[in-house]
Amino acid sequence: GDAYTMDYWMNISKEIESMGADSICIKDMSGLLLPYTAQELITSIKSATKLPIQLHTHYTSGEASMTYLKAVEAGVDVIDCAISPMALGTSQPATEVMVEALKGTPYDTGLDQTLLAKIADHFRPYREECLKSGLMDPKVLGVNIKTLLYQVPGGMLSNMVSQLKEQNASDKYQDVLEEIPRVRKDFGEPPLVTPSSQIVGTQAVMNVLMGERYKVSTDQTKDLVSGHYGRTVKPINPEVRKKIIGDAEVITCRPADLLKPGLAQFEEECKEWKQQDEDVLSYALFPQVAVAFFKYRLAQQKKVDLNSADTKNGAYPA
Repeated sequence: GDAYTMDYWMNISKEIESMGADSICIKDMSGLLLPYTAQELITSIKSATKLPIQLHTHYTSGEASMTYLKAVEAGVDVIDCAISPMALGTSQPATEVMVEALKGTPYDTGLDQTLLAKIADHFRPYREECLKSGLMDPKVLGVNIKTLLYQVPGGMLSNMVSQLKEQNASDKYQDVLEEIPRVRKDFGEPPLVTPSSQIVGTQAVMNVLMGERYKVSTDQTKDLVSGHYGRTVKPINPEVRKKIIGDAEVITCRPADLLKPGLAQFEEECKEWKQQDEDVLSYALFPQVAVAFFKYRLAQQKKVDLNSADTKNGAYPA
């Protein structure tokens, strides 16, 4: 969007550095970053901060390898790639291709192509299995230049295809693609990265399938338009907001400021599993996954069947 100027990114970079960040990652989730724009962006941010810069893009629009090359020439420190069987389409440029392109230049990676070929051979059968099982849809493997028009990230595109398949509505694919930028504009042009990309994408799917825009909205959509995901770079369409949440309160403060302190509660809930402070954080973020891991870890440490153990009192049968 026109709100995202070079000055905007330079100011954001300075702010991030002042907060104590160790590095900056530029995530071009839609594959929209063009080569010469990337060169200008990296040059601008490098002039504003001393932090290392990492660039992450997707091959959806077909621009990614050229974008990486111009970014490297501008001084980017890291580029994200994927081993060739898992590359291109909505994934990243192939590692081997970028390694070869930079070979013999001041940006030579020094990576061994023979070893990379072995890694590729290892993953190639997995790609074929994913294609055979339908887990990987051929629609997301090629170049879709329309992403430059609709601004749809690779991961979001894959998720959208899956949603439409589940609803037996794959024929609505193009309609949803065209609806996404309209929804994004209504929502104040949030960046299309998790979670806002899923919110925009899911709402676009619902708008198309229902035959009426915003007839049905998810809880996440309601949270976004009421300010619970933070302030968007542009104002949210007031008519759309009214239709989605009616006269419900819209917050203007930092959403996290409304949360009650929860650390003590998490400490209490996972005390029987806690072995280190990081365990409490794991439990707070991923409670179900964390408990399953804690049980597995304890079973490995005690060499017992936890179904027969009293973990609260530390009693383990011999």
